[in-house]
Amino acid sequence: MQLQRLWLRDFRSYASAELTFAPGLTALLGANGEGKTNVMEAIGYLATLSSFRGVPNEALVRRGCATAVVRAEGERDGRQLLIEAEITTSGRGRVQVNKQRLARARDLLGALRVSVFSPDDLELVKGGPAERRRYLDDTLVSRQPKLDAVRSDLDRVLRQRNALLRQAGGRVTAEIDATLAVWDAKLVEAGEALGDARAALVDDLAPVLSAAYDQVAGRAAHVRLGYLAPWREAGLARALEDVRADELRRGISLVGPHRDELVVTLDDMPARTHASQGEQRSVALALRLAAHRVVTEATGSPPILLLDDVFSELDPDRSAALLAHLPPSQTVLSSAAGLPQGAEPELVLRVAGGTVAAADPGLS
Repeated sequence: MQLQRLWLRDFRSYASAELTFAPGLTALLGANGEGKTNVMEAIGYLATLSSFRGVPNEALVRRGCATAVVRAEGERDGRQLLIEAEITTSGRGRVQVNKQRLARARDLLGALRVSVFSPDDLELVKGGPAERRRYLDDTLVSRQPKLDAVRSDLDRVLRQRNALLRQAGGRVTAEIDATLAVWDAKLVEAGEALGDARAALVDDLAPVLSAAYDQVAGRAAHVRLGYLAPWREAGLARALEDVRADELRRGISLVGPHRDELVVTLDDMPARTHASQGEQRSVALALRLAAHRVVTEATGSPPILLLDDVFSELDPDRSAALLAHLPPSQTVLSSAAGLPQGAEPELVLRVAGGTVAAADPGLS
């Protein structure tokens, strides 16, 4: 989807705002705390129906309001597309495409795709395994929206199964054993489907990642990915049998995709512990670029690039390298320190005091 306009009502810091976007690069400029990231978050919300900041939906509604509305208009496959989402502080919101309400919010996935780069991306390398699992799953859903159902099923099964394990209290009755067998079967079905999809994605990302790192770091290095899921060797059903006693004793599911790890190495050493911070930033950028390219190849259409103040965390060389190697795509860039050297936006928007106004690109 080529994004043309965005309307916000009671979203984050905006009582009301309307923005237009260029087909190429649009720059959002303004001081810290003025609402640049809120705009990025609104675009991202229409792509995934969640915040890339990881906050609950109620946090997206302006203080003192019960609902927020985000609307986007653009073009997809030669046709105009209008996406509207109502976000509520309680209960389920509503989503419409071209004024037709969707029966399931999940049906929106794939209509608008985004690739988000932010200063928090360093956590992809330095953070815990959950950050990297989320990276894999978000990339999977971007290129195959139907896998969102698999991810949701797995989360639901784990909640129910963990509740049963806690209820058992280390003791197994005939009823608990029978119920646990049902949840085991569901966990195996959803878990193996997600594990297989993640492993295939890692195989696709690996060669692209190495090339992307060379570009943003300005030097050749061996960057490798590995999907660490020991249960896949014998299958999840067998793995669950092997840990049954420990699970009952501890009251929690111990094996499955929710415990897996994406291992990233740089020159054969773990990037999380052995790479410098500059190298870790290059790895994080390369992970985002690799995901963008894999999704583009799979869907035939590049996601919108959202560069949320990412240049504030990069030295001039890495900033220039990232700009030079951005894939062709509609791009929205935000910055509190003016435009990075080498950026040539078609449109500049100034953000201040809850308002957004067009500015002269030559005066940025």
